[in-house]
Amino acid sequence: MTRNSLSLSQQTTLRLALVFVLFEVLAALTVVYLLMLPMARRAASDLAGMIVLSAQTWSELPPETRFAFEQELSTAHGLFLTAEKPADYASRTQHGGPYIRQLELELTRRAGVAIALSNLQRGGHTWHLVGVPAGGRTLWMVFSHDRVGPHPLAAGLMTMTIGLVLAALTAWWLARRTVAPLKRFDAAAAKLGRGETPELLPETGPRELAALARRFNQLVSQVRDLLDARTTMLAGLSHDLRTPLARMRLALEMQERRPDPAWVARLDRDVEEMNRLVGDLLNLARGLGQEATTQIDVAELLRQLAEAARETGAEIELHAEPIQLELAAAALRRVVGNLLDNARRYAGDDRIELRLEVSHDTCRIGVLDRGPGIPEDQLEAVFRPFHRVESSRNSATGGTGLGLAIVRQLTQANGWQVWLENRPQGGLAAWVELPSRPPS
Repeated sequence: MTRNSLSLSQQTTLRLALVFVLFEVLAALTVVYLLMLPMARRAASDLAGMIVLSAQTWSELPPETRFAFEQELSTAHGLFLTAEKPADYASRTQHGGPYIRQLELELTRRAGVAIALSNLQRGGHTWHLVGVPAGGRTLWMVFSHDRVGPHPLAAGLMTMTIGLVLAALTAWWLARRTVAPLKRFDAAAAKLGRGETPELLPETGPRELAALARRFNQLVSQVRDLLDARTTMLAGLSHDLRTPLARMRLALEMQERRPDPAWVARLDRDVEEMNRLVGDLLNLARGLGQEATTQIDVAELLRQLAEAARETGAEIELHAEPIQLELAAAALRRVVGNLLDNARRYAGDDRIELRLEVSHDTCRIGVLDRGPGIPEDQLEAVFRPFHRVESSRNSATGGTGLGLAIVRQLTQANGWQVWLENRPQGGLAAWVELPSRPPS
């Protein structure tokens, strides 16, 4: 960007002003040539006809009635007729515009001789003087400049001047109204770039700007959630690693004092627990990645997951009809697998139902158990990393607290929906909703 480049507000104002000015010029020209000039020609023709007719009438009247006619003419029409040429006239009128020129043309046409208007200056006021041949002599008609009809040029100039002022004010107002949301967006984006969390933008104004503000607010919310998740993960990781590390330190000390294979086995279990925790964290981080979609049989995928769960001793009841969908197979396998693991952990020996329900535009997968369920106020909180309903922090009973967080990340990355709900007769139902667009 060059140093002298205009701001968006200035550019918008200038462009709008140019558009308005062009419109005002075209409108003024249209009014002048289609309205004012025809009115001026008609008014000039009427006045020229009255002047010529008045002069002819005066010349034909008896001398004793001419004074009364002159009085009536001046009172009713503002025309002053005299047989003597005034001495204080100018040679030729220099103002009056197209109306005066049109009046001269009309007088010349009606009188049959060339007629030009002259000026009189009396009492600081301008009067027009015209000599009209009638009855073998020249009669002089005087009328005020105020008697002149339409002023098309003056009207056009006034219209353009007012239009320019209004155009500039309107362009400035529209530019500020349009650019103000962009300035707020720029300030918020700069604040976000500095690592701060900006305030949400108002989702008002024109549709495009409101949509831009809505998307930015979604971005801010996602960044805020990511920062919260990062803080939670780091805090949870540091907390959960302390327990196996403390046991490992104790096992090492005991091994030095009294060597025993049991301490080595405990060390091995602690290492495995730490490895599982790190693996879950890596899975959570991968949840934001996009996986290529392929056409799969969702019912077959669920059957495979059910068979794998049965091999671990779980009792799975599958209800699914074959349906072909275009989606991320690995992500769906991990989501349903995590939900099954969660159900097996809390359902004990009770049967777990795995359902596939298909409707017109969506299909949903449900994992239903008869475990203790989750308190209503924690149905959404359990999707946060390291959040456990079971408060012992024991991975054997409560897991690492990352399984449902991975499920939420994967469903969000693929445009799916996931939610939990307590079953009326006891237990928990986990549902994953997918868009149902079978290939034709």
